[in-house]
Amino acid sequence: MSEVSDSPVLMPAKRRGAQLIMLAFAVVIVMVAYANVGLALDDKIPSGMLTYGLSLGGLMLAAYLVLAKFAPWADPLLLPLVTLVNGLGLVMIYRLEQGGQAGASATNQLIMTAVGVILFSVTLIVLRDHRVLQRLTYTAGLIGLLLLISPMTPVLGKEINGARIWISVGGFSIQPAEFAKIALVIFFAGYLVAKRDVLALAGRRLLFIDLPRARDLGPVLITWGVSIGVLVMQKDLGSSLLLFGAFVIMLYVATQRTSWVLIGILLFVGGAYIAGQIFSHVGARFDVWLDPTNEIYYGNAAVCLQNPPADPMCSKSFQTMQGLFGFGAGGILGTGLGQGHPKLIPLAFSDFIFAATGEELGLTGLMAILMIYALIVQRGLRTSLAARDPYSKLLAGGLSFILAWQVFIIVGGVTNLIPLTGLVTPFMSQGGSALLANWILIALLVRMSDSARRPPPQAIQNEGLTQVFQR
Repeated sequence: MSEVSDSPVLMPAKRRGAQLIMLAFAVVIVMVAYANVGLALDDKIPSGMLTYGLSLGGLMLAAYLVLAKFAPWADPLLLPLVTLVNGLGLVMIYRLEQGGQAGASATNQLIMTAVGVILFSVTLIVLRDHRVLQRLTYTAGLIGLLLLISPMTPVLGKEINGARIWISVGGFSIQPAEFAKIALVIFFAGYLVAKRDVLALAGRRLLFIDLPRARDLGPVLITWGVSIGVLVMQKDLGSSLLLFGAFVIMLYVATQRTSWVLIGILLFVGGAYIAGQIFSHVGARFDVWLDPTNEIYYGNAAVCLQNPPADPMCSKSFQTMQGLFGFGAGGILGTGLGQGHPKLIPLAFSDFIFAATGEELGLTGLMAILMIYALIVQRGLRTSLAARDPYSKLLAGGLSFILAWQVFIIVGGVTNLIPLTGLVTPFMSQGGSALLANWILIALLVRMSDSARRPPPQAIQNEGLTQVFQR
C-alpha cells in the first residue's frame, strides 16, 4: 500500500495538498501579525483585515493553481516561503503607514504584489522549458547592459536620493537594474557553460593556487569594469557589488577554481578604493561607513527627523544611526508589533524595513526572517544540485546566489557591517521594481525545480500501467 501511495504518478498530488496547507498557514501567520498591529495601535482589529486577508489569500491561491497546472513537480516550499516573507513585509508597511510615516502605503504594495503574482504566473505559462533561455545568451546579455545604462540617458534617467538608478516612463519610476540582474545571470550561465573548459585551464602556480592564464582574464575584467562604472557613474554600490559578485561566484561554480574568487575580491576592493580616492561621492560613502557617529555626517537630529529632512547632512549617516538605535531598542525579543517607534527611521518602509522590523520583533524575529530567506536559497541550491544539465545547474545556482547576496548586502548595510548600498530587502521592502523582479526570479526557480524533479516520461508511463493492473 505504501508503494502505491509513494509512486511517481501520485507524488505531485500529495505535494500539492501539502503545499496548499503550508500556503494557508503562511497567510494565517500574516493575518495574525496584521491583527496584532491593529490591537497594539487602536485596541481593535483593523477594519481592513478581511479585505487584506482575502486579497493576499486569493492572490496566492491563484499562484498555487497556476503552479499546480504548469509546474506540478516543482519544489513545494518555495511559494509558501515567499508568501510568508512578502506578507510580513505588507504587515510592516501597514504598521508604518498607520504610524504616520509619509510614503508608506500597504495598498500600493498589495497592488504590486498582485502584479508580481501575475508575472510569476505568466513566466510559468509562457516558459515551458527554461533551457530555451540558453539560446538567448547574448541577447540576454545585451538586454541586461541596456537596462543597466538606461538611467544614464538624459531623457529617461532620473536621480533620486543622490543615485541615478531610475528611469521615468509616463509618470512611473522604474529601477531597471532589478531586471538587469536576471538578464545578466541568464547571460552568465550561458556564457560560462560554453567557455568553462577554457576558463578552467590553469596558468602559473603561485604558492598553493593555480592562477588562470592571462589571456582568459578578459571576461572578468570586462565585468569588473562595468561594475565599477555603475558604482562611479550611477552612485549605485549595491548593483555594482551584486553584479560583480554574481559573475565571480558563477565563474567559480563553473570552473572550480578558487583563484577566480581571489582575483575577483582583489579587483573589486582595489577598484572601489581607487574610485573612492578619485571620486568624492564614492569616498564619502566609505567615510560615513567608517565613522557614522561623526557629527559632520550625522547632522542635526531635530532637523533630520522632519519628513523629508531639510538638512542635506541627513542623507549621510543619520539614517544608518537611526537604524542602529532601532536595533538596540528592539533587543532580543523586540518591543512588539505596533509598539515601537520605527517612524524615527527615515525610509523605514523601503531601504530600512529590516531595521524597523528589528525594533518591533527583536533579534529573535530577525533570525526567524533570515531563516526564511535561508530556506528559499537552500531550495534554490537544491534545485541546482538536482538539475540534469550544466546550464540549469549554473542558472539555478546563480539566481539563488543573487537572492542570498542581496539579503547579505542590505542586512550588512543597515547594521553598518559594510557600506550602505541602497538595495532593498527582497519581498519585504515597499517598491515595485524589486518586488516584480524577485517574483520573476522565483518563477524561474520554480520552473527549473519542476524540470529537475520530474521523472522521465517512460517511468511515469510504466508506473501508470502498474497502477491500472494493481486495481
